[in-house]
Amino acid sequence: MAWPGPAFPLCPPTLRTGPEDAPPAGYAPRSVVELLPNDPLPTPASVPSYTDLMSIVRNAAAIAKGMSITFREMLQPTEVENYPDGSGPLRGAVFQPRFRGAHELQRDENGLEKCVACFLCAAACPSNCIFIEAADNTAEQRISSSERYAKTYNIDYNRCIFCGYCVEACPTDAITHGHGFELATLNATNLVMRKEDMLVPVAALTAAK
Repeated sequence: MAWPGPAFPLCPPTLRTGPEDAPPAGYAPRSVVELLPNDPLPTPASVPSYTDLMSIVRNAAAIAKGMSITFREMLQPTEVENYPDGSGPLRGAVFQPRFRGAHELQRDENGLEKCVACFLCAAACPSNCIFIEAADNTAEQRISSSERYAKTYNIDYNRCIFCGYCVEACPTDAITHGHGFELATLNATNLVMRKEDMLVPVAALTAAK
């Protein structure tokens, strides 16, 4: 039984470099492809490779997965927060405990300010938005439990990035992040918070006890 030969040659191609290497008239090889040096190698036409097929399958699977999430969420009930018509000090807004809102200056158990004007928070602030002026406590007027207290404590929320570095740097836990978030205003000067705006009132400390 004669071997019909493969669809593509198994032997290396015969290269022709010029007219003098041309085959004789009537020569028609069946198992050898003749190529000139600049001729492209023969490739099977209109037959996608395995890689192309798998790429199409992966793309189709990704589209199907994304659309399944979209259609599943379309059938779920809408979850909303009743803000600003809710009850409580946050008017219905819900926050995680780690939410970083407006800063608060804390007091100790005796009602004195925890801030001792050490300037560590201002030094740690990457946006340089904290301004502090220190003053000394006296026997007649004691503001904090240390020798000094913050006479002026301003935070410019035009520059604050709520990174929390000031909270981490404070050795007395005097400054913390609260849950205040309604800071938007049309006047940039209103975003400079003074000590009086951030200091926790004594009444709130008494209520906590």
